[in-house]
Amino acid sequence: MSYLALARKWRPKYFTEMVGQEHVLRALINALDSDRLHHAFLFTGTRGVGKTTIARILAKSINCEQGVSSQPCGECPICKEIDEGRFVDLIEVDAASRTKVEDTRELLDNVQYAPSRGRYKVYLIDEVHMLSSNSFNALLKTLEEPPPHVKFLFATTDPQKLPVTILSRCLQFNLRRLSTECIANHCQALLDKETISYEAGACKHLAIAADGSMRDGLSLLDQAIAYGGGSVNLNDVMAMLGSFDRMLVVALVEKLVQQDAAGVMQQVNIIAEQVADLDGILQAILSLMHGIALYQQVPGACEAMFEEQGLNLDTIESLSKAISAEEVQLYYQIGLTGQRDLNFAPSVRSGLEMVLLRMLAFRPATTGDAVIAGNTNQSTTVNQSEQSPRSSTPASTQASDQTVKQKPVVSNKPATANLDLQQANPSSATVPSVSAPVLEEPTSTYNSPTQDANQQVTEHSVGNAAESIVQQANSALSLQSPWHEIVAALSIGGMDKQVASQCIALQVADNTLTLALAPQSAPMLNKERQDRIQKAISELLSSSIQLVIEMQDAEGESPSARAQRIEKEKIVNAESIINQDADVQSLLDAFDGHVQPETVQPVE
Repeated sequence: MSYLALARKWRPKYFTEMVGQEHVLRALINALDSDRLHHAFLFTGTRGVGKTTIARILAKSINCEQGVSSQPCGECPICKEIDEGRFVDLIEVDAASRTKVEDTRELLDNVQYAPSRGRYKVYLIDEVHMLSSNSFNALLKTLEEPPPHVKFLFATTDPQKLPVTILSRCLQFNLRRLSTECIANHCQALLDKETISYEAGACKHLAIAADGSMRDGLSLLDQAIAYGGGSVNLNDVMAMLGSFDRMLVVALVEKLVQQDAAGVMQQVNIIAEQVADLDGILQAILSLMHGIALYQQVPGACEAMFEEQGLNLDTIESLSKAISAEEVQLYYQIGLTGQRDLNFAPSVRSGLEMVLLRMLAFRPATTGDAVIAGNTNQSTTVNQSEQSPRSSTPASTQASDQTVKQKPVVSNKPATANLDLQQANPSSATVPSVSAPVLEEPTSTYNSPTQDANQQVTEHSVGNAAESIVQQANSALSLQSPWHEIVAALSIGGMDKQVASQCIALQVADNTLTLALAPQSAPMLNKERQDRIQKAISELLSSSIQLVIEMQDAEGESPSARAQRIEKEKIVNAESIINQDADVQSLLDAFDGHVQPETVQPVE
């Protein structure tokens, strides 16, 4: 006798043998036991989740000689013929090969005749979405009011392609993708029945590769048995699937977090020696970044996912502490873009290396970086102690500190120009950016040797000064300080920072700070997040602070609302300055231009 594939040999014959899909089985079992059967059923879901199997068991349940029941006997001739696929009153049709309207009409011509042997004549149409529109139209009237001896069972992987007129005439059951644990346990049960030795880890890898399909899992299991020579071992399965040890990717991400470029490239070499196909490495990195981000926000929600991927929870915990939430999001976005462009790279390895180098090259912008960037965009600080090697001017003739303002950018193309509108009182005006057509004019500038020597840039001193200013400001804070100043100085980020920014300070008593959070923002708050905010406040103020957050609509302005208000005021102020500036108006009048309001942005 020829070998029978596991998926066919162990196809369920009763509802009790089905794996998963309890929500569908419950409805069908109750309908059969109470004799409340609809005339048309539609089973939807991805491949290999049990659509056709359930339809065949349903056909057997309603035609069993023992009567309509959710537990057919399985011994009568009709049950055996249905199991063997030769029951005359079960008409199975592959819609993919019979799409023409003539095929459908030929099928429906026999609907009016009574079944030959069974209680019902059952039409099982697989991949019903492949029928043509004319075929659906021919089916409509019969499907709505069929003879009492006819039942229609439809199966499809793409219900969106079915006309709503068909959907409205059927009871629709959506079959879910099977979990990895469910597939792995079923594979182990079948191997026990087949008396084949196996390793649990091998079955888990096969279940992951099955991607929710039991049929795919059993087909892979057949392949693994043949590959392993009658046994299912983890090493054989990983070699067959082209899988790799996830800890290789963890080691790669660890080097990435440490900003060790040489270590990253060395780890890529190690991976290339052990993994034949590098296509899955970047996907594994993205999966790991997703897990780290999830662990940082909801630690208890990803244990099962890490277990499926063969990752140690302690390793993930250490990685989540070593990398900030902003870095995780940046790495994930870079990897996602790199995965899209990987097919355009000269080779998979070079594309992977470029993505990793890009992750090393870019860092998320921090508050300190934004301060420095704003200062260097507005002015360049000159330090007397650091001069150009070309300068021969004595130090006594140089100014100790000088601010060199940037000149306006003049171009014959429409562009965004920084216009210096600080005339009489530079400190009282905000420098806006405006999009307007301007004219390129020849300009000449003469700087004396003394001026050239004075205009030396010391950018690194700006960073030191900014850091010193931030430290001094933080040390001056207390529990009595404005709440928005405390929030701005807190060493937290992500959702923790958002929750703190949405709160309004209600009361300060001793070392207890009471805040109010709007009820609509309540889903963002949990005990762990509140504890982290309280810890950050205590560290900032160098004292033990008790934090109480009440759910109520309080009067006042939260730091988030305050920041939005200030931003709007800045934009309004910038628009007012531009509209009142004589130089801007002269340019607009000369070239018949206008200022686009949406392009006006205040420069910090």
